[in-house]
Amino acid sequence: MNHDSILLSIKPMYAEMIFNGKKTIELRRKLPKNINKGSLILVYASSPQKLLLGAFTVKKIISSPLISLWEKVNKKSCIDMKDFDTYFSGCKIGYGICIDNYWSFPNPVSLEDIRTIDEGFNIPQSFRYLKESDLHLFSYQLGIVF
Repeated sequence: MNHDSILLSIKPMYAEMIFNGKKTIELRRKLPKNINKGSLILVYASSPQKLLLGAFTVKKIISSPLISLWEKVNKKSCIDMKDFDTYFSGCKIGYGICIDNYWSFPNPVSLEDIRTIDEGFNIPQSFRYLKESDLHLFSYQLGIVF
């Protein structure tokens, strides 16, 4: 298992598009420093769902000025130009995380379920680096297969 593991919080509609194969690039204003080709990304669908839905591996990272990024990702990111401009307002550079293999967990895990095992576990607004102990928690105690 790759040690560059990250939990991304994603709006539910975009998270679902990842797992139905429509969204193949996840956009970010800021990029985690330890994200690389092959990194494991766990997808947490934010409020109102608040569920750990699945995971994917990183195929590659795109880093570009916004106009160039839009040209590269517009059809693969499942976002229209208005929402793209709003999301990246104030940024000069944007990032695209290209999704490689993705899989849904047979039983999505709620934040409440995670906290029954680790009461201090916090979900980030954007991303969180995962430690081996987090992956152990998800894998062995919650039954998630990576």
